[in-house]
Amino acid sequence: MKKLLLSLATAFAFATSAFAAVDINTATQQQLEALKGIGPAKAKAIIDYRQKNGPFKTTEDLMKVPGIKEGTYGKIKAEVTVGG
Repeated sequence: MKKLLLSLATAFAFATSAFAAVDINTATQQQLEALKGIGPAKAKAIIDYRQKNGPFKTTEDLMKVPGIKEGTYGKIKAEVTVGG
């Protein structure tokens, strides 16, 4: 029984880590591309904007990035965070 509970707890920990929010201030291009609606061009635009203007203060600041409007932001807002 203990092994079963341990296995379930481990599986739950891995599953929840897969849904961790992407920090738009530190994310790599590949991490950004994993977001729905963000391809290579938009991921590069996010990184370029971040390098030119400094860290994002809010997730809504993503809409200042060329090519990212309310529709794209709406798809990813639950998956992103600002930190670092």
